[in-house]
Amino acid sequence: MTVRTRFAPSPTGYLHIGGVRTALFNWLYARRHGGTFILRIDDTDAERNVEEALEPILSGLKWLGIDWDEGPGIGGPHAPYFQSQRSAGHKAAVEKLLASGHAYRDFAKPEELDEERKAAQAAGKPYLYSRRFAAFTPDDAARFVAEGRQGVVRLKMPREGSLVIDDAVRGRVEFAWEREQDHVIQRADGSCLYHLASVVDDHDFEISHVIRAEEHLSNTPRQAYIALSLGYPLPAYAHLPLVAEPGSRTKLSKRKLAQYLKNPDFRQMADHGTRIAERIGVAAAADTFNPVIVDFYREVGYLPWAIDNAMALLGWAYDDKTEFFSRDELVAAFSLERINASPASFDPKKLWSVQDHYMHALSTDEKLALMLPFLVKAELVSGPPTADQTATVRRVIEASGDRLKVSGDILGYADFFLLEEPVLDPQAVAQKLAKPGVADLLARYAAKIAAITPFEPGPLEEATKAFVAEAGLKLGDVIHPVRVAITGKTVGPGLYDCLAILGASKSIARIDRAREVAG
Repeated sequence: MTVRTRFAPSPTGYLHIGGVRTALFNWLYARRHGGTFILRIDDTDAERNVEEALEPILSGLKWLGIDWDEGPGIGGPHAPYFQSQRSAGHKAAVEKLLASGHAYRDFAKPEELDEERKAAQAAGKPYLYSRRFAAFTPDDAARFVAEGRQGVVRLKMPREGSLVIDDAVRGRVEFAWEREQDHVIQRADGSCLYHLASVVDDHDFEISHVIRAEEHLSNTPRQAYIALSLGYPLPAYAHLPLVAEPGSRTKLSKRKLAQYLKNPDFRQMADHGTRIAERIGVAAAADTFNPVIVDFYREVGYLPWAIDNAMALLGWAYDDKTEFFSRDELVAAFSLERINASPASFDPKKLWSVQDHYMHALSTDEKLALMLPFLVKAELVSGPPTADQTATVRRVIEASGDRLKVSGDILGYADFFLLEEPVLDPQAVAQKLAKPGVADLLARYAAKIAAITPFEPGPLEEATKAFVAEAGLKLGDVIHPVRVAITGKTVGPGLYDCLAILGASKSIARIDRAREVAG
């Protein structure tokens, strides 16, 4: 069988983490079997479509390396790849279903349907439409139209028997037809609903495997009925486990940010990202900038493959120990059989550890290429950076080591080297500088290191330890106030690296200025 999978997002919002997992699994399965991965935009719901949300979906997938073989921007033999542009085929399918008796025109009013529903509820029976306003003949339709009624098209669902599918994730799944409503497939205005359009498009695109989220499982009976009634072969189905909230079995939602922020790990991730976003002028509004949306990770400076690797582990595992995969390794290892049907909880801590693993593996040059754009956005370096700025940032990256967890972290470690004067943190000043005797200590320390040559970490460390011994102090008594004096902060690269990167003249000038606020 030629494998053809698809990811078919609706442009009703930004790219969700759960959507990424679905796209990734479809992409992996197609790549694993030498097949074709298709991107289709299911934009039949004109009222909910958000035009500005389409670009983040496309660019987000590209950033993650989830490339498509057919779809927007590429084309292909089954174009167009926007569902709204395929309405002629959808309407033709509706006419075929009407002609074969698998669908009918219905002229019931909403209040009449509601009356039937309430009656069934009062009787303690499951609701099934009586079809008393169904038009099975042209004369019936004419009579209802004469009454001023508007008609829709409904599926004439079976009332006996069942549908059985062999789901690649869930095994044998059976649906009783008697529980299925006569679903509407075409509105009164002639537009077709998603379920009809999706089935027709999947057939036209020759989709072999429908790999989608668990919440679509309940849609399978009506969609299978449409396909079988049109004479289409059914695709293979694989319904993926929910991407659940942290520590829960409830679906992860971008609208519940306030609730998720009660989780300490989620809060830490969100706050960390927001601080970076504020430095580069990215709006940190809850509806567009939160860790449930892919744009969050791109703007903050996560590595795209770290996101892919972490998403692959949401409901799938190769074994009980392997966590990290290269792109080729993951393609070779992936299979539907290894997907677990249970909800997969989104774990910020796990994602953070995967990101840390891949960031740690990067060379200084690779980190430099990723981090310089953040410094340009924050206007800490020019665009393009000068040779001196690039050299300084390189030294900061080397000195910061594993402290840089995402690319945006460079903003908090390089700023005091690139600014003419550091911005003194008031709390750091109160804790480390505004104390009796610190001004004199700084003056003596500046005199001690002024003549050191070369002004590099080794000699600076040796001189500092000698100074501490001579003064009868503890090392921390000197390191902490000097750090705040030259960087304005209590955290950052090692003190000796900071002094060396700044150079002798800048370091001593900053120490002298800090004496003015010291106790």
